[in-house]
Amino acid sequence: MLYRLELENFYSVRDQQVIDVTVAPNVPDDEDRFGPIFTGATDRAPKVLVLYGPNASGKTTILRALEFVAIFIRDSAQTNGPGFPCQRFNDDECSNRPIRLAVEFGGTMDLSEVVVERAEHGLDVEHGLYRYELELNVVDGTPVSVRLEALRQKPLGKGKWQRVFERIEGDVQGSKTFAISGYRHLLNTLKPNVSVISSFAQFGHPTAELFADVARTVYSNIGRQVLGDEGILNIFRQSSDLINRVTRDLNRIDVGIEGMRFVDTPTGPLAMFKHSGLTLEMPWQLQSDGTRSFIRAFPYLALALERGGVAILDEFDTMIHAVVLPDILRWFYDKQVRNQEDAQAWISVHSASLLDDLVKEQVILCEKDALGRTHVFSLMDVKAVRRDENLYKKYLSGAFGALPHIG
Repeated sequence: MLYRLELENFYSVRDQQVIDVTVAPNVPDDEDRFGPIFTGATDRAPKVLVLYGPNASGKTTILRALEFVAIFIRDSAQTNGPGFPCQRFNDDECSNRPIRLAVEFGGTMDLSEVVVERAEHGLDVEHGLYRYELELNVVDGTPVSVRLEALRQKPLGKGKWQRVFERIEGDVQGSKTFAISGYRHLLNTLKPNVSVISSFAQFGHPTAELFADVARTVYSNIGRQVLGDEGILNIFRQSSDLINRVTRDLNRIDVGIEGMRFVDTPTGPLAMFKHSGLTLEMPWQLQSDGTRSFIRAFPYLALALERGGVAILDEFDTMIHAVVLPDILRWFYDKQVRNQEDAQAWISVHSASLLDDLVKEQVILCEKDALGRTHVFSLMDVKAVRRDENLYKKYLSGAFGALPHIG
């Protein structure tokens, strides 16, 4: 479970911002909104986190930071050319300041093949916390190379952080968990804009492969991972099970849809929808905007729930009815059926009415000051917010901030 994000000099975030969504053991949870940070932990994190704020306040920047870390960990070895697909904050002082990112999450501590196999079969293994840190050198406004990359662990969440591996510029130090012996030749060809994990995973390093696989369970509808309609529909075309699942849920949110299938046409496969009471099937292009928005989001949600990953969805409420949104989020609270793997969703919305279905631990607020700097805070950080508070009314009254200034 992901419970902490740090970012600095990244797009609209100039100064370090820390989002720590750790939920203490004594906080009540009658609806299974929270999951343990790691197996056996008493501290928890929300399964759904919702970002609010005006347009251009930095909501997408927060989600993009999570996406960037996941892509860098797993895919950067396939990068062609120099540099990184990210930007620093746009002022003179930041043109030579490092970009800094860090995430903390729970997982299995001993990553040997035997222990991983035991974990996959549901047997007891030691769990704890991981911290992944990344710093990028920025020269004349352009991120050019890795300054620091490190993965650390804290067994059972106690004591000091222990090195899994640490890279400072071109020097890489491993550990018993992340052995360098036998792979040292890879350090000679390690590119300055490629992660150690991605590079080593290419050549079968077992621990690197495991962490690359973890990063593959992050599903995002922004940045480099965003798929157009053709890509989304192709995912459905390759999975009859996914078609059946989305059809069941479409029956509940779109009055009249009975089924979805693909037919071959001279221009390629075409998605067709059977509607109750209508003689002919209707193509994708004639579905409502809300129905198409739901279908576009569905693979990200379904894959994260199936694999225990993280769904990152920007502008999630666009064209989806306000009554439907809470029901979709409740999928993540359903430990018995939908979310047996404690998947998470990090989403941005504008629909204030959704606050009636959230608790303060799930709400993250974004503001931008007069100098264009994003500031981020959890509603847990706002003093005197009671558990029985009407978050919807308080937010719209301006009590929490993160509202547009009109007039």
